[in-house]
Amino acid sequence: MNENVALERKDGDGQAASLPVFGAWPGSLAAFTMGKLDNAVSMRQLVRVVALMTLDSLGVALTLKLVLSIAGIKLFPTLGSNLLFLAAFAIIATTCFFLSGLYGRSWRYLSFSHCVFLAGIIIVGLAIAWLAALSLPVVRAQGLTLLPIAINHWALVTVLLTAMRVARRGSREWITRHRHVKARAKGTGELRRTLLIGPPQWVRSVITLARSETTSSIDIVGVLLPKREGAIRRLAGLPVLGSHDQLERAVEELDRKGLRPHCVIACDDGTHLSHRDMSRTIHLSRELGLEMCPVRDPWAQLLLRAPGGDADQLPIDALLGRNEFDLDHGYITRQIAGKCVLVTGAGGTIGGELCWQLASFRPSRLVLLDHSEYNLYKIEMRLRELDPHLDIKVEICSVCDKDYVRRVFKTHRPVIVYHAAALKHVPIVEENPCAGVHTNIIGTRIVADAVCEFSAKAMVQVSTDKAVNPAGMMGATKRVGELYSQALDLCGVDDPDAPRFMTVRFGNVLGSSGSIIPLFKRQLREGKPLTITHPDIERFFMTVREAAQLILQSSSSALEQDTQRGTIFVLDMGAPVRIVDLAHRMIALYGLRPGMDVPIKFIGLRPGEKLYEELFDVCEEQVESGIAGIFEARSCPLFLPFITREIDRLDQIVMRGDHEEARRITHHLARIPSGASSDEILPIIGRGPGDFPNASVSA
Repeated sequence: MNENVALERKDGDGQAASLPVFGAWPGSLAAFTMGKLDNAVSMRQLVRVVALMTLDSLGVALTLKLVLSIAGIKLFPTLGSNLLFLAAFAIIATTCFFLSGLYGRSWRYLSFSHCVFLAGIIIVGLAIAWLAALSLPVVRAQGLTLLPIAINHWALVTVLLTAMRVARRGSREWITRHRHVKARAKGTGELRRTLLIGPPQWVRSVITLARSETTSSIDIVGVLLPKREGAIRRLAGLPVLGSHDQLERAVEELDRKGLRPHCVIACDDGTHLSHRDMSRTIHLSRELGLEMCPVRDPWAQLLLRAPGGDADQLPIDALLGRNEFDLDHGYITRQIAGKCVLVTGAGGTIGGELCWQLASFRPSRLVLLDHSEYNLYKIEMRLRELDPHLDIKVEICSVCDKDYVRRVFKTHRPVIVYHAAALKHVPIVEENPCAGVHTNIIGTRIVADAVCEFSAKAMVQVSTDKAVNPAGMMGATKRVGELYSQALDLCGVDDPDAPRFMTVRFGNVLGSSGSIIPLFKRQLREGKPLTITHPDIERFFMTVREAAQLILQSSSSALEQDTQRGTIFVLDMGAPVRIVDLAHRMIALYGLRPGMDVPIKFIGLRPGEKLYEELFDVCEEQVESGIAGIFEARSCPLFLPFITREIDRLDQIVMRGDHEEARRITHHLARIPSGASSDEILPIIGRGPGDFPNASVSA
């Protein structure tokens, strides 16, 4: 069925919808007269259209009679002839309205464009009707006197038909509004009085939605605009109480009227209200005891555009106090292209960024291993959108599951392994030492052993500055993982084909899950104080992009240049940053004043946390690596048989769930290199794997 013209029908909820009736004349009209309509057209809908056409016909006829009377023109001598002429004229005009699709439009949300359309349709319909009338000699006899009559007739018909639709919409809106208010009050109890803050278009859409939704429990009592709009006093029938920075005065005014709001809904699109405006509004709302509900850029996805402002895109150099490093990619391409690469912890912040950067170097296969199905799903979808032709394999597996890890290695035979799987949150690992040992130590050994068993070329372990002189279990477990990888790497000193085991160490990653930046962002957006553990605490910071580049470039260059075994790569991250200074910078970036607009609250050091982090242990020698922005830490290693035996003990302790013993042995292992003399440690360097028959792994 042709759908050029449509009737308006209503769904079960009263919403208007377009229903195809007929289009090309005259075939569609024939179908209409023969009753060959769509099954959805009900008798009620037909009656509605006929009623609307009848009203419009009466309007056309009455206005024509009026203009003819004013002009003193009587076309026919008898009343019957005049009535017949008026009826025929009105029927012709209304039929043209019908064929043009006028009755297929919903007038519930009347706008200026609707009125322009109506005026245009009326011009066409009346013009056709006057052309038909000119076929009568008595009409032609009037000559040019009909021109002003036709113009006045068009103006009157346009005004009358528009007024009829406005009145219809207004009455329906009034009835619907009162019915919905009663229904909401009856169904949800007392309505929550709400104050809206946003641009006029957004405010109107929210008001319309709130009034049309019977399950809504909000009662909008006033509006604040982002800018001072003196000409706008009311919007959609609600008072405009000023601009967004007059929130306190608006609340007081509503309070005097007995309409004090319970909550504030603000359009947080970063365009009409800046981040500074939003933060101040949130803070003031909490001081006034109002619930704050920011709505982030509501039209961005619908309009397929980027949000007007993104609070997540904070200038890195302003936060770090230095420029972001940009490392060379030449080594990486030669080591990664065409090879199978495995990333453990692929769903995490560092692992995900590693996968993202690795994909651009065209590995023959990229294996993603993580224990979180959802995190794997996210990174896999992102990578497939980047390159649909990339061979990606997803493995849901814990690095603590030895048999499964071996199956993954046996199936894919990775050449290079990036081991980013770890438990990293200091307080959580401190409270769960066995879990930290299981993942960060035993899991690392399982992956490293699989590298040896299946002859991978290299394993790159992601470590942390918390492994240096560790105070807590998280740092201690990572340090033991470093020592095990270092011992394995040194065992291959006399075997050029032995796998390489490299460790990459860096500080805190800006924006990673559970880090300080997302916490500060959330607290700023919610108008809460920024919480810091200690006024003197400081940390090394880097971006996730820098972290992934450090891992890839340092390991790739080490493989290509065959650097000295047993070294740890460390990024030159500049001077450490005081967390208080970082908080002040973030507050300033939001356009607020530290201590005045946003207070800072010190909550005390958490278990296992240090005031200062270090990048090099006392037993480590800091040397230039030959790679810009990267240092090497050459430390005192441990005997592989000794550390293997101790990890076996830890494995048994974890199985028993003895947290205190796991804590004691882990810290003891982490402190051994720092406490041993060089005469006791250095002689093992250069010995081959045959000198350690009790070692559980040989390179």
